[in-house]
Amino acid sequence: MSTSLLTHAFGIPTGYEYQRTHYAGGEVSFVIKEKKSHLRCAICESRNVILRGSHLRRFRTLPIGNRPVWIEYAVPRLECSDCQSIRQARIRFANGSVRYTRRFRTLVLILSRHMTIKAVADYLHVGWDLVKDIQKKHLLRRYGRPNIRKLKRIAIDEIYMGKGSGYLTVVLDLQRGVVVHVGNGKSGEALEKFWRRLKRAKVELEVVATDMGSPFIKSARDNQPGAVNVVDHFHVIKLFNEKLTTLRRDMQRDAEDAQLKEVLKGTRWLLLMSTEKLNAKSEDARERLNKALALNEPLAKAYYLKDELRMIWHQANKKEASRALTDWIQKAEVAGVAMLKSFARTLARLRHAILAYYDFDGLSSGPMEGSNNKIKTIHKTAYGYRDMEFFKLKILSMHESRKDAFAG
Repeated sequence: MSTSLLTHAFGIPTGYEYQRTHYAGGEVSFVIKEKKSHLRCAICESRNVILRGSHLRRFRTLPIGNRPVWIEYAVPRLECSDCQSIRQARIRFANGSVRYTRRFRTLVLILSRHMTIKAVADYLHVGWDLVKDIQKKHLLRRYGRPNIRKLKRIAIDEIYMGKGSGYLTVVLDLQRGVVVHVGNGKSGEALEKFWRRLKRAKVELEVVATDMGSPFIKSARDNQPGAVNVVDHFHVIKLFNEKLTTLRRDMQRDAEDAQLKEVLKGTRWLLLMSTEKLNAKSEDARERLNKALALNEPLAKAYYLKDELRMIWHQANKKEASRALTDWIQKAEVAGVAMLKSFARTLARLRHAILAYYDFDGLSSGPMEGSNNKIKTIHKTAYGYRDMEFFKLKILSMHESRKDAFAG
């Protein structure tokens, strides 16, 4: 076998010489040696070195067919006469202390564009953890520090990943649709690292879109006082629907009338539907809902106010939206339903953030919900992640296709 074949096919740089080949256990090993004229001090690059022994190492490289192939190299230990250091020679076809060549790493990334970690590992006859490690190092280099210098509008939300992983706090660049931070937990502490990065980069945000929870709102106000907080319609409607569902469940549980219990049973999705979707349902479904509302006045008041709540974001301008919001709050306060009164106080407290929707061309954190669904899909497809850092890197790279994420 020629030395040039090692160079052109397996990526071994010039300066290394082919010695011999041996076969064992269905594997192929190429033994190489570095020419003395190419030996350099690993510290100062001096050629004035003295050989002080060697250490045999094996590196996984490109397979031949379905046969694993190794590069065997006795790494020289060199004493430098110039800087007086004693170090192993620098290995020019592999990085650091890894046991695979750069060409093998490239193959793993190419296969990763089209195959799962397990499929790549099975094909190359290596452990899945090796493939994951190569992917992780690549993703860390490309996505470990997202670009935040032109950041102006962001959305912040938490997502629950299950009992093992708990909550993650995700920050999305609303202009590019790119996740720029993933923190542990759902409190303001999950954003501390992100705020520090913004401060070091001297980035001043224009808009921070959040849900209705106070931790994110307070954290943003404390760290980016010049940014406008926007609470968009999705989170307001989502919270109201959750409150409406709880109200129906409580009414059903506490009802003494057996007929009312039976009528309320199974009406959850009918209550949450918009009027348009409900009208498309069968007449029996509409009659069932109307019967439930007729038998339960508090539930009926909450249900009809639900549709009026949606209309706050369908006004011609901010002034009319402000009037619609005021009217809704007043109706909820006098409805005589504790849930509505409590929700009205919440809307009054967040009035400025809700109406800010009209100051930024109908800005919405809807893209964040799309990102949350992608994150859940990534987590579900992998049946969870034991390496949380690797999972976060997957999230930071998810705006790219698999092919682009593992490119070069």
